[in-house]
Amino acid sequence: MSGDIKNFFVPKTIAVIGASDNPLKVGNVLMKKLCECKRKVIPINIKRPTVAGKKAYPNVLKYPGKIDLAVIAIPAKFVNSALIECGKKKIKSVIVISSGFGEVGNKRLENQMLNTAKKYKIRILGPNCFGVANPYLKLDTTFSNTSPQPGNIAFISQSGALWSYISDFNFKFSGFVSLGNMSDLTFSDFIEYFNKDKKTKKIILYIEKLKLGKKFIEICRKSKKQIIIIKAGKTKKGSEAAISHTGSLATDFAVYRGAFKQAKVKVVDSLAEALGIKKEKIKLKSKKAKIITNAGGAAALLTDYLTQQGIEVQVKDLLGTALAKDYKKEIKRSKGQLVVVLTPQKMSEPTKTAQVIPKSAIACFLGKKSLQRAVKILKTKNIKYYTRCC
Repeated sequence: MSGDIKNFFVPKTIAVIGASDNPLKVGNVLMKKLCECKRKVIPINIKRPTVAGKKAYPNVLKYPGKIDLAVIAIPAKFVNSALIECGKKKIKSVIVISSGFGEVGNKRLENQMLNTAKKYKIRILGPNCFGVANPYLKLDTTFSNTSPQPGNIAFISQSGALWSYISDFNFKFSGFVSLGNMSDLTFSDFIEYFNKDKKTKKIILYIEKLKLGKKFIEICRKSKKQIIIIKAGKTKKGSEAAISHTGSLATDFAVYRGAFKQAKVKVVDSLAEALGIKKEKIKLKSKKAKIITNAGGAAALLTDYLTQQGIEVQVKDLLGTALAKDYKKEIKRSKGQLVVVLTPQKMSEPTKTAQVIPKSAIACFLGKKSLQRAVKILKTKNIKYYTRCC
């Protein structure tokens, strides 16, 4: 087992680069969540002497001790400089939450970051990712509204927001990984890790595209644990929806079907099915629909599902930071049948969002615990809603 991979799940010391006291910043969510785990958390902020009541440092080099894991949540243009500092500090495991790389066409910036990582022998998770969770240590670098109890299911996903969805139910997990753009670490690296993890009994994968397909097949075939796959991009429109949030142009699904057969894995149509709960089937009267979402992965799965029913789908991804006012603005400029998708992330406003949805729309508020008040509003407004349609 690589020590670098292990440090993503059992680090002793974590640096948060971009730590913040501003509740609207990702660095604030990270600090609040990480301060709940039994690990040393070091805020890195170039302007502030303290963050969350802890002594802050302008960069990782100023911290005198050893750092096992760095989580970067700063604008994309500053990430490479922060990574160089991580390299000089001999930090070998780095999560890049920051977006603005290959998924928006900025391959140059992503390649620059990758070259720095190779130079200093750093393993990168991301960029444009949702981080990791280890419920056994209460370690959580994600923006999900709820953190699940420890259990035996590992979830490896190219969509972070889908974790916000399934972690909101009462399922118990051994770990979670959001791969983002997969500039370095891929499915294979983490399947290998969870295969060796004694707490994990089942591995669920949400896949938009694969890298190193041959290696993936070999590792899956060797697995003694059940591997279940949900594949987005079965249709052309579903592929386009996937591109919009991780830059993942999917190969023809028939190619994937063949690879999964060789890998001897189980393929299902939804996360609900993978977890053993009944998937709700959306029924639309219209032949055209617009999906407004804060979760790219959910939109990709829904696009596949609706397209297969002969419905023409348009997707507007508001991203994970979307507030009720963002939904309201997009709803106002939209016509026709709307499907409003929300997963409960830390910055989400499900109750306020429920209030701005028109009666003619369909609401896919994916989750359970965080959405009870929002669902009551949807019921009162007589809006058709679903909580597990992906």
